[in-house]
Amino acid sequence: MKTLWTALTEPNRLHIIELLRGGPLTVGEITDQLGLQQPQVSKHLKVLSEAGIVEVQPQANRRIYRLRREPFQELESWLYSFRHLWEERFDRLDNYLLEIQGTEQQTSNRIEENNV
Repeated sequence: MKTLWTALTEPNRLHIIELLRGGPLTVGEITDQLGLQQPQVSKHLKVLSEAGIVEVQPQANRRIYRLRREPFQELESWLYSFRHLWEERFDRLDNYLLEIQGTEQQTSNRIEENNV
């Protein structure tokens, strides 16, 4: 998981992942779309490949990169394990906001009563 996070935190690698969400691309296509130099893109793709995020398929003299599902499924499972915490906190926030609204409404009603 640490390798996955490390690979995802670099902005250019994240841009590459975003591009690959649309489907497989060659190094040249990624280079053109990101406006980076080919050696930079190749280095980023190597990191993504070593992290298991992308796979490469050689085709003649081109290398076609595509995303692998498994690392993202692992990430989704890990994030899902925190879902109950988020939901609990959002529920408490909802309750707090409702409480504040009720207090504000009571204050507003008192002010109206005093002005009548």
